Amino acid sequence: MNSRRVAALVWALCAVMAVASSVLLVLGPGRPVESDVFGGVGGAAFLMLSLAFATVGTIVATRLPGNPIGWLFCALGLFIGATVLAWVYADYGLHATSERLPGAAAAASFPGEAGAALLGFALLLFPDGRLPSRRWRPAAYVLALAAALLLVTDLLRPGPLDDPFAMVSNRLGIPGARSVMDALNNVGWALVVVGIVLAAGSLLVRLRRARGVERQQLELVLAVGVVVATVVVLDMGSWLLWPDGELQVRMAVMGVSFAAFPIAAGVAILRYRLYDIDVVVNRTLVYVTLTVLLAAAYGVTTLILGTALGRGSAWTTAGATLAAAVAFRPLRARVQGAVDRRFNRARYDAQRRIAEFLNDLRAGRAAPEAIEALLRELVGDPTLELRFLLPESQLCVDAGGVPVDDLPDDRQRTMIQRAGAPVGIVVHQPARPDERDLLPRLVEAGGLAIEIARLRVELRRQLAEVQASRARIVAAGDEERRRIERDLHDGAQQRLVSIGLAMRHAQHELGDGSPGLAGKTLDAAVEELSVAIQELRELARGLPPAQLDAGLAPALEELAGRAPLPVEVRAVPERLPCGVEAAAYFIACEGLTNAVKHAHASKVVLSAAQDNGTLVVSVADDGIGGAGRGRGSGLSGLSDRVVAQGGTLAIESEPGKGTTLTAELPCGS
Repeated sequence: MNSRRVAALVWALCAVMAVASSVLLVLGPGRPVESDVFGGVGGAAFLMLSLAFATVGTIVATRLPGNPIGWLFCALGLFIGATVLAWVYADYGLHATSERLPGAAAAASFPGEAGAALLGFALLLFPDGRLPSRRWRPAAYVLALAAALLLVTDLLRPGPLDDPFAMVSNRLGIPGARSVMDALNNVGWALVVVGIVLAAGSLLVRLRRARGVERQQLELVLAVGVVVATVVVLDMGSWLLWPDGELQVRMAVMGVSFAAFPIAAGVAILRYRLYDIDVVVNRTLVYVTLTVLLAAAYGVTTLILGTALGRGSAWTTAGATLAAAVAFRPLRARVQGAVDRRFNRARYDAQRRIAEFLNDLRAGRAAPEAIEALLRELVGDPTLELRFLLPESQLCVDAGGVPVDDLPDDRQRTMIQRAGAPVGIVVHQPARPDERDLLPRLVEAGGLAIEIARLRVELRRQLAEVQASRARIVAAGDEERRRIERDLHDGAQQRLVSIGLAMRHAQHELGDGSPGLAGKTLDAAVEELSVAIQELRELARGLPPAQLDAGLAPALEELAGRAPLPVEVRAVPERLPCGVEAAAYFIACEGLTNAVKHAHASKVVLSAAQDNGTLVVSVADDGIGGAGRGRGSGLSGLSDRVVAQGGTLAIESEPGKGTTLTAELPCGS
């Protein structure tokens, strides 16, 4: 018979026993339910526990026949089902009829306590069905000895059985050995507790060295184990405080809580949606621990206030409730941190790094844009990108402010929100199942830095737009000036020169015999024309010449040729962007004009050289120095022109040592 058929047979036996037990529970012995160990809801809960172990065991044994945990669960399901059926049948056969039913007394002696050790074996072998190492063999021996002691003492203990079977004597009991058997039974239960504690310790040892899937399996079972242990402790506490309490309710709670263990173990072993419950495991550990601590705080506060104010005082209850409410938030934060630090170290360290980064950001030791590199490191994705949503322009931009719209097919996006409004998107590689919630947590924790980075990106874009607008205005002004210069040179200036020549020609035609008054009038008119032409030339001197169309060097040579003092020109022959050439020309023009009008210089050097993608324009004279932006020299407007091109302007002008005007303009080459 193969494993599938054996497992199906086990489950069928458990189902039959559950049906039979349910029928007997419905018929009932007609006695008060308080005296029934497995009566009513208590018996139903343990039947559910039997089916839970049998069902999970059948599934695991069918899919993973080499893992002994599946067969252990099948055995546990059979044992619990047989125990419930035997005791319910004995209860019914001894109390519900006028005559005892056949086998009722023997059923009352069924050794049901020995099954507790099997649970310890399942914990010790979880999740792969093997011991963690040979050093854990003594734990297995302890559990085996405990099972043997419980089985022997149940079978051989003489005298009347425990309530509700006190009227039955164990036929297999050894006369006179009751005290010895009771002592051995107590030892057996103590060994069961020790074995289960050792098995839980083995799970913790496995957890410390486990990675990936195995770690998730262990975390799940340990979380459920914490819940079950909490229920057991609270149940024992309630039994100690209220020994006359509802027995069936206690048994039902125990049965339902223990049923969570095989279900969790089966999910972990079969890895069915294992990673989806990681958050549940974390929250379970946090809130179970928090519940215990708050209950303890409530109890201690009640005891203290009850002693001071008297029992039954409403102030006692109010004070204890207030203390628990005040302690909730700080206690939850501490418990959450402790759970993450112990059971999810990677996430804890990542969130701690984010918190340290935010502290550095507040102290000015870190730039908000560094959050992108930090997220890449923490999630292990070097391709991760932050993209920011700009509400004013409705654009999606990268950290450099460049608009981006495309999203590769192999990338995922995680939305970033602040105060309910989207502020950005994280584009990243698909996360592993066990890390799917890591990035959203880190993004939420680092939301402040991301928001500040978005605002800085938006501000830089706006400043760039303002700078580009200024550059366009300057370029438009330069173009307009060049048009005026052409109009003046090719139009009005040429017309005036032509008129002057015509008037001189007319004067010569009149000859020496021309009327004196007419000759004087023509002389005066020609002189006025000469003055007008000179003024036009002076006016055109501040405008970009036509030679700038041929490059910066010819324009500077033309400018130097019009100067009334020696000017040395050192200019690059290469062509540059129009805006850069125009700005360089006006810098040279303004510097030369200042040298002529204010510096009383005897020599000027104009230079324009490229250095690592920057055009360095310099105007140096040997004049009196002392120049400045605020002295009406036109340097303030020149500074605005340089800034509009994204450059910088420096002035060195010590009195008596001449003036050097230096501008650096990015030229992209």
